Amino acid sequence: MEFKHVSVLLNETVDGLNIKENGIYVDCTLGGAGHSYEVLKRLKGTGRLIGIDQDEDALKAAKERLKEFDNVTYVHSNFENIKEILSSLNIEKVDGIMADLGVSSYQFDTPERGFSYRFDAPLDMRMNRENELSAYTIVNEYSQEEIFRVIRDYGEEKFAANIAKHICQRRSEKPIETTFELNEIIKAAIPARMREKGGHPSKRTFQALRIECNRELEVLKESLDDMIDSLSDKGRLCIITFHSLEDRTVKNNFKKNENPCTCPPNFPVCVCGKVSKGRTVNRKPIEAGDEESETNPRSKSAKLRIFERILNNTK
Repeated sequence: MEFKHVSVLLNETVDGLNIKENGIYVDCTLGGAGHSYEVLKRLKGTGRLIGIDQDEDALKAAKERLKEFDNVTYVHSNFENIKEILSSLNIEKVDGIMADLGVSSYQFDTPERGFSYRFDAPLDMRMNRENELSAYTIVNEYSQEEIFRVIRDYGEEKFAANIAKHICQRRSEKPIETTFELNEIIKAAIPARMREKGGHPSKRTFQALRIECNRELEVLKESLDDMIDSLSDKGRLCIITFHSLEDRTVKNNFKKNENPCTCPPNFPVCVCGKVSKGRTVNRKPIEAGDEESETNPRSKSAKLRIFERILNNTK
């Protein structure tokens, strides 16, 4: 299947990077390379792009999409390794970093990847298929309490306890191997009157399993500080999120890096010594307009937040 992904908030993200013609930029989630293509069009001279993705299918597609450019370095890795990646390339600071945290259309629409509840396929959900942990492992080997935690915390599913209970009851008879098997279990665990509300009954549970399988929130939390620290003065970090857990993580991190002081409010002067790393460019997240929301339904939940690095900031 052709790798396709409609880039969300494309112009807003690229404009938000405030591109310098000779700058160095990092796309942490290269995917179909839509954002990167627009960045590369604006680069000249020594301008360079580093494209990172943990999905080899995405890298292959990106190389084809960007074949007209010779100033791209492709890296098969997770962006949690951004400092090590830049160090290996002898790059100390970059002028901009972007990350689109959404799952690509290709990943959702390729049945054998197991991301979607719409297709009957083996439970997988690994973005990097070299990783050992899959949705199958979570569903069949996690304890009932652990499954409950995952579905509650990452899916914000009110019936998490009952779904976890039903999963463990079913797997005691035989392993749960496919997406449709899991669909049936989830459906049975949610009261009929509630299944009619809020879309597909499996939506939240599948989201939760995907986040756990790929350590999405953990990686995001661990990486944001490293991304900001990797920026040069006036460098920008653009992050596109797709659900409240991600957006809250980014919002709180940007707030902490802008105002890191931990002194009590009544202290006349700061004594903790923590210095601001920069500023949040947009106080409210940038969202898709009506036209984009209509043509690309997946953009409706997208939120873009931008942080600008300011060195020697004494704010």
